Amino acid sequence: MTRLTNSTGALILVIGDILVYIFSLVLTLTVRYGEFPTRTLVSTHLQSFSILFLVFFIVSFSAGLYDKQSIFMRGRVQNLLLKVQFINILIGTAFFYIAPVGIAPKANLAIYFVVSTLLLLLWRMIMFPVVSSGRSQRAILIGDSEDIQDIYDEVNGNTRYGFSFKEKLIPQDSIEETVQAIAMAVERTNATTIVIDLHNPMLESTISLLYSLVFSGVVIINAEKLYESIFDRIPLSMVEDRWVVESASAALGGRRMYDIIKRLMDIVISAFGLVITSIFYPFVYIAQKIEDKGPLFIVQDRVGMNGKNIKILKFRSMTANDGGVYGADGKTQLKITRVGKFIRATRIDEFPQFWNVLKGDVSLIGPRPELPSLVKVYEKEIPYYNVRHLIKPGLSGWAQIYHHAHPHHAVAVDDTRDKLSYDLFYVKNRSLNLDIKIVFQTLRAILSKQGV
Repeated sequence: MTRLTNSTGALILVIGDILVYIFSLVLTLTVRYGEFPTRTLVSTHLQSFSILFLVFFIVSFSAGLYDKQSIFMRGRVQNLLLKVQFINILIGTAFFYIAPVGIAPKANLAIYFVVSTLLLLLWRMIMFPVVSSGRSQRAILIGDSEDIQDIYDEVNGNTRYGFSFKEKLIPQDSIEETVQAIAMAVERTNATTIVIDLHNPMLESTISLLYSLVFSGVVIINAEKLYESIFDRIPLSMVEDRWVVESASAALGGRRMYDIIKRLMDIVISAFGLVITSIFYPFVYIAQKIEDKGPLFIVQDRVGMNGKNIKILKFRSMTANDGGVYGADGKTQLKITRVGKFIRATRIDEFPQFWNVLKGDVSLIGPRPELPSLVKVYEKEIPYYNVRHLIKPGLSGWAQIYHHAHPHHAVAVDDTRDKLSYDLFYVKNRSLNLDIKIVFQTLRAILSKQGV
């Protein structure tokens, strides 16, 4: 069976993208004028759009859409493609409004970018994996952690990744033995890709000795990046001081414009949310008074940005405010009321937290703020747990969408350790694009009654 090489895969992507560009233009003209366009009409538009096609290709190439890793690390392609299309929209709009091209750009350009974006996603995410299936690249996985085994099981159990591991090696007793084992495995399997755990001190020391493999056409990939691309979270076995310095600190610096835009969005959306949800306040108040005559709200301490305590406002859903105090079994001794059960299931109990967003203690999107009593436990039991406090907490976050074993205000070290891997992914990759994705996923989860 023929193996899809890096260069062949990149060439297929280039040809496919060009065909999508052209077909999108033809389909745009068909939609715009209500009939299949004549050769003259297509030719007239193609003369102007061909310049844009070249620019689009340059932007895509510069963004890494044709890199060797993009051929099989498809988890990042969707977000990267959408970012590239956004840049292309700006360039295309400027081009047609500045250059004397002599065609009506307003309607045609808008339709074109909608059509081309949909078709590019279809081509990249569905059609290309089919074209390249059965001709997967041969790879070697090197490492000995549980996260390395997770990568191995996921990739070799799923054909959609476009490559497979022919061998999994563990570090040997010495650097020389490890390098020799890798070289022999590459020759034995004819591998074109090496995925290696560079957070392992022994394996990190082999990089300089593996230098010659790069000139033989072998791609060397950090296992952390592949894990992140596959699972949308950070492998905790690969998190150490250097990761915090390189990844977390880099994500926090140089994003002032993002922080400003995000804060403005928090203010506008939370103010609107307070107005819309105010209709629920009297109904919750009446229902609570009928059941047990308790207070409408509870105020609890949570750990916010930089480890500082903040006050969170919620509709009361239990017989009283437990204040984060638990019994010997690690669970609260209070009971959820009948009203509380309903407002928790419908997320109505969270509506007053729009006040916290408006105040600035929390954001709409970010790691969920935890109780101080639990944070004390987790900071002792889970390394680098406090990294999640480098940014402002949120009403919903990446972990709430993708981590399913949610520990609800009870001591759960193992579940929280798993949850932290998703929080660290958000800390490292936070952006407006990711925030918008979380918003839509949160709405979908609420409508489908998933536990967020």
